[in-house]
Amino acid sequence: MAFVVTENCIKCKFTDCVDVCPVDCFHEGPNFLVIDPDECIDCTLCEPECPANAIFSEDELPEGQEGFIALNAELAKTWPTITEVKSALPDADEWNGKEGKLDLLEK
Repeated sequence: MAFVVTENCIKCKFTDCVDVCPVDCFHEGPNFLVIDPDECIDCTLCEPECPANAIFSEDELPEGQEGFIALNAELAKTWPTITEVKSALPDADEWNGKEGKLDLLEK
């Protein structure tokens, strides 16, 4: 089992979670982060660090977020690893909590 970054990260991309990950399993895209399920050790450290509450254990995903399991796995194969905290996107606070952002995901 791994942790999964879900829709609320889109257009926010807070990176607080990256700093606590002991295995560097986060990967960064233009406006979203993903977790590599093959690298995640299910340590639970990242989940409480996410200001957008966008990280969940794959067996505790909110309804409608199940597709993010495959999306995290797919994008982790091509996006670069991120190991250091960066500034969130400029309008992250405006997007935090908004629904229906999947179409805004930049690959």
